[in-house]
Amino acid sequence: MLRIPLVVMGLIALLWSPGAAANSPEGQNPSPEPLTILVFGDSLSAAYGMPESAGWPALLEERLEERERDWEVENVSISGDTTAGGRTRLPEVLDRTAPVLVILALGGNDGLRGLPPAAMRENLEAMVEAIETAGAETLLLGIRIPPNYGRRYTERFEAVYADLAEARELAFEPFFLEDILLEDGMLMDDGIHPSEAAQPHLLDAVWSRLEPMVKAAEAGKPPCNGDG
Repeated sequence: MLRIPLVVMGLIALLWSPGAAANSPEGQNPSPEPLTILVFGDSLSAAYGMPESAGWPALLEERLEERERDWEVENVSISGDTTAGGRTRLPEVLDRTAPVLVILALGGNDGLRGLPPAAMRENLEAMVEAIETAGAETLLLGIRIPPNYGRRYTERFEAVYADLAEARELAFEPFFLEDILLEDGMLMDDGIHPSEAAQPHLLDAVWSRLEPMVKAAEAGKPPCNGDG
């Protein structure tokens, strides 16, 4: 009969105990993958005229570092982009980044170019549908244009965002530049683009709508859209 020394039997018992398995690399629960927020916009989100690290999307990533759950912010905003351009490039970006939340911030250049609001609405809605198909949630950022485009056009333009947000039950920030427009030093010399000093204020405007969505994603729950 084979005799196994007591010390060997002790080692076998230790290695096969449930506690040892749990403490082994194979038995450890791996850290969850970071959750991704995609910022998909134009120059208002692309850190136009300043270092990328100073833009509000970069400040958003810094704010998310304070949370227990790991987050990443993918900012693929392009200065000058329109809703038509965004609609074309969005599918590839969604496949590549696999976000759980998307901040959709396009349309300003459509308005400045006087493009038809109906076409802008069609493009935005197509992007919202692509985001939903990818399993992500949308935060829609609205924008306003100068009144010199005429009352009828500006009203139709601004209504696109509100109507789309209501129809699709989206989280919605009507105009995240509102609090900075009348403050000294908040706009660049062109009178259009927010300055570096304005970026923390833009982040605060976005965060007021985004934070409930972040909390819901961390908890694995459907995000709270709209005002609810």
